[in-house]
Amino acid sequence: MGIGSFIKKQFIDVLQWNEDTDGVLAWRYPMADQEIQNGGQLVVRESQVAVFVNEGQVADVFGPGTHTLTTRTLPVLTNLKNWDKLFDSPFKSDVYFFSTRVQTGRKWGTPQPITIRDKDFDMVRVRAFGMYSYRVTNARAFFTEVSGTREVYTRDEVEDQLRGILMATMASSVGASQVPFLDMAANQALMAQQVKGDLTTAFARYGIALDEFNVASVSLPEELQAALDERISAGMKGGMSADKLAGFTKYQVASSIPLAAGNEGGLAGIGAGLGAGVTVGQVIGQTLGSTLAPQAAAPAAPAAGSATGSAPAEDSIEARLEKLKGLLDKGLISAADYDSTKAELLKKLIG
Repeated sequence: MGIGSFIKKQFIDVLQWNEDTDGVLAWRYPMADQEIQNGGQLVVRESQVAVFVNEGQVADVFGPGTHTLTTRTLPVLTNLKNWDKLFDSPFKSDVYFFSTRVQTGRKWGTPQPITIRDKDFDMVRVRAFGMYSYRVTNARAFFTEVSGTREVYTRDEVEDQLRGILMATMASSVGASQVPFLDMAANQALMAQQVKGDLTTAFARYGIALDEFNVASVSLPEELQAALDERISAGMKGGMSADKLAGFTKYQVASSIPLAAGNEGGLAGIGAGLGAGVTVGQVIGQTLGSTLAPQAAAPAAPAAGSATGSAPAEDSIEARLEKLKGLLDKGLISAADYDSTKAELLKKLIG
């Protein structure tokens, strides 16, 4: 091998990135001691951006296409290096490639409940889960704010940072929206829309665009569920409006139906436990009497001299609620049956 061939191999004629590793968002071209040949080719594929960095400072940015590297195509870098317009010598510069493809199907969730202010319940701790997708749209901002001078920067690394931003933004945007939790729980699209708007702004600072964001489920910690049950009792004394009480009951029923249907003690198990021919409605009806029927007119006074007194007054609604709770505690009815019947009773009480 001649000395000329050896020297020629030290020059880089073509710079390109094949993206042969999935999940990489930023990749630095391995320069070592090589230099870029003046007039060399830069190949940037669709869904890529190439960035020339001089001594840590972003100089030139190239989009998809094939670019011939000269003083004309590298104006900022040429100015930084004080080259003459007719330079012929090779040059050194760090070259970074960025993937701008949409990163789809990314999962997000709240491992720990987040606390938000709520107009009905003061403070609410919620868990939520869903999916989102994003992509790098501003390579300059992504380089300076996130990836830096690392040789490789992966999707997992950026999502570790995005997760913290997402949780903080979600807590502030949901809390500031003044939309009651019950309304958001009933309409997850509303919650997703509110959070997505604020996340778009937060992500933009890092050169990332939020493509899609959705909320798949919203749940409450068990201890909060118990506390809200107590709040319902307070609602009977006027602590909660009838509309919000009805909304919360609907949310409880919707949340408990999948659990009741999928477990042995649920709707299917009740029939087997009570024996053939006895339905859930019969059990509740036998225990509560005419709970859901309109109040009957007062019975006529007994005839004079009658040996029997007036019929005992119907149980109060509070007493019926206690009996209903007893059935639930004994496992004779499911949570869904309990919640739906309780809602009817409370509706009668509140009017």
